[in-house]
Amino acid sequence: MVGRALVLLAAVILLLTGSPGPGTASGKITGPQNDVFFLYQPGFPASETANFGKTGTVHVTADAAVLLDADTGQVLYAKNPHQRRPIASTTKIMTALLAIECGDLDDMVRVSPRAAGVEGSSIYLGAGEKLTLEELVYGALMHSGNDACVAIAEHIAPREDIFVQWMNRRAVMLGLKNSTFMNTNGLPHKDHLSTAYDLAVIARKALQNPVFNHIVSTRNHVIKGPGGQRHLSNTNQMLWGYKGADGVKTGTTSAAGRCLVSSASRDGRRQIAVVLHSDDRYGDSVRLLDYGFAGFKNEAVAVKGDPAAYIKVRDGVESRVSAGCARDVVVTVPVGGDSGVEKIVKKETEITAPVMPGQVTGSLLVLVNGEPAAGADLTANKGVDRLPAYRLVYDRIKKRLLDRL
Repeated sequence: MVGRALVLLAAVILLLTGSPGPGTASGKITGPQNDVFFLYQPGFPASETANFGKTGTVHVTADAAVLLDADTGQVLYAKNPHQRRPIASTTKIMTALLAIECGDLDDMVRVSPRAAGVEGSSIYLGAGEKLTLEELVYGALMHSGNDACVAIAEHIAPREDIFVQWMNRRAVMLGLKNSTFMNTNGLPHKDHLSTAYDLAVIARKALQNPVFNHIVSTRNHVIKGPGGQRHLSNTNQMLWGYKGADGVKTGTTSAAGRCLVSSASRDGRRQIAVVLHSDDRYGDSVRLLDYGFAGFKNEAVAVKGDPAAYIKVRDGVESRVSAGCARDVVVTVPVGGDSGVEKIVKKETEITAPVMPGQVTGSLLVLVNGEPAAGADLTANKGVDRLPAYRLVYDRIKKRLLDRL
């Protein structure tokens, strides 16, 4: 709900102030090639930290690539991670994220002639056809329907160009500086650019949403419509041939080349790989994910509530209070050898009673190999009441007398 409120707030600000196709696989993984067809049924009513990887650590044909741990946000491999490039249909990750955050998936959407006529990859929407917003999201993410993206945008926002402004604002809200969206689907435009790192961050955020997470991991899905059924098979062939694969989105244009944002989960860890303008997008992705699963592990460095520091309490019924991390802190470290983890605690030297449970009293910063990797607030583990007034007066008089002796 907080994420939706923030996006809607940003949308209102923009309205008031203004703001600035799948291809065939080149790797060994194979899947269905004809992934949309119709069956007629009369009347039958989708942080960048601790960069370990060096270019050359893994053989990657892509011009730009990133491997990210989805839980910690740490970059495990990077090749030209901040190079602004065309991103083709990987754009639809952001389109779908906004649709899920800002819309009601049960809403019925009437397809406009403009949406039905958009060029490129399509789920063959007809003007005037009605589908749920959820079905359009399936069409956009699974079969990369450009028409579905325009229909989504026109339903969520007053116009598609306003929805695109929201996409740009959402990128800013995620802390991204190198993404500029000019449309909802990734059709070629000289200013429609992003980076491997930005896409990894957008995908990480989107995968935290259970609806998005389910859709991008779905291999086959049926969209019901008045003219029959659309049977969709996911364009991401990783889902059929890589152990633990569970997302995310393909993209192909002549300018962007073959692109893929993929994710996979094994042994309680999830990784996100991004390859842009790749000669072997599936092979590149497999090598990156294998590198991450074999070479790294997640390590807990702090448990929520465990005392990490003690803070002096002035005028309290207790003279000090323990402070613990507000959440569990986990970092990704190399397998074997020294993990290179360093913890830096910053805390208040003294706080005045009353102290409230959960009151912020400091922070914990975790470094991995000398680079910031994680952090958390330190909060009081319990409350401390203030001493009664008579006791405070007594203590001060006592202190003055002792100071004179």
